[in-house]
Amino acid sequence: MLFLSIFLPLFSIASVIFLIKLATYTAVIQLSFWEMTKMYIFVLPEILFFTLPFSFFVAAALTLFKLSSDNEIIVFFSLGIHPNFILKTLLKPALLLSILLFMNFFLLYPHAKTLSKNFYAYKKSEAKFNLSASEFGHSFGEWLLYIGTNNPDGTFKDVFLFKKNTTDKSEILISAKKAEIINGASVLHLKLTDGEGYSYHKDKFTQVNFEVMFINDSLTTDLKKYETPLEYWQSDIDKKKKKRIFITDTLMSLFPILTLFLAASIGIIHIRHNKGRVYLYLFLSIITYYELILILRDPLGYYSIPLIASVWLIATYAIYKKTIVNKF
Repeated sequence: MLFLSIFLPLFSIASVIFLIKLATYTAVIQLSFWEMTKMYIFVLPEILFFTLPFSFFVAAALTLFKLSSDNEIIVFFSLGIHPNFILKTLLKPALLLSILLFMNFFLLYPHAKTLSKNFYAYKKSEAKFNLSASEFGHSFGEWLLYIGTNNPDGTFKDVFLFKKNTTDKSEILISAKKAEIINGASVLHLKLTDGEGYSYHKDKFTQVNFEVMFINDSLTTDLKKYETPLEYWQSDIDKKKKKRIFITDTLMSLFPILTLFLAASIGIIHIRHNKGRVYLYLFLSIITYYELILILRDPLGYYSIPLIASVWLIATYAIYKKTIVNKF
């Protein structure tokens, strides 16, 4: 219950932050409620990744602090229960959580991130063809497009298209009484009805009348692809950024295990002899661990993973042995 009381507020705050970020996309693309929900699902593994390890660490420390405040931890030690027994009890859920976090970032993150980028790229390219009547006009592939009026059925009235060929220096002007956009198989079709076409060259002038004309344009999007999560992490695309994420997420996956000694050192206190600045120590511990990752991941690269993990484990064990084992 204590874990849930910490996790749910953190999860809600993180969700609101990500939703605000997603809302900024609407300045570029049009998103329905379901599409916003879909993009939120794509970032859900990232939200869980940064809320679960911190929630576990804080909940473990506060649980031990509550036992100390109620003098129950003293009863445990009076009965001959060693502090290591408490750590072994917390080690099982910490190990399980670390495994889930590693699977989350190594397996789910590449898939969710790729889907999110591809969906945004598709919606962004699709947004280029959200046509409406305007005094300024639009572009449709190589054509400049002007729309006179929007019809209630989604079609357009009094449409003009203009294109200038740089190769032969000719100019083409097309006018149509009616037009509509047809989207199929990643190709946009501009269907023109009842119109005229004019081609002008310095040596020749051509006119053509038509009942129906189609002008096609490919819906090009820069889609990301990968076969396996290992291939995603080994890819040269955004290699520097992926390296940072891999180092950070690996160390964050180990966070529940590496902070067990520190959680015990912060939570287990003698309530009569010291008040225990538990919340201050929790805050400083999280900030210190994350700052070590940010400072060392670039200069040391992948070597920062074993270095930070080993140094943190040795330092927290020394604190644990001095504050807990030697006293209790």
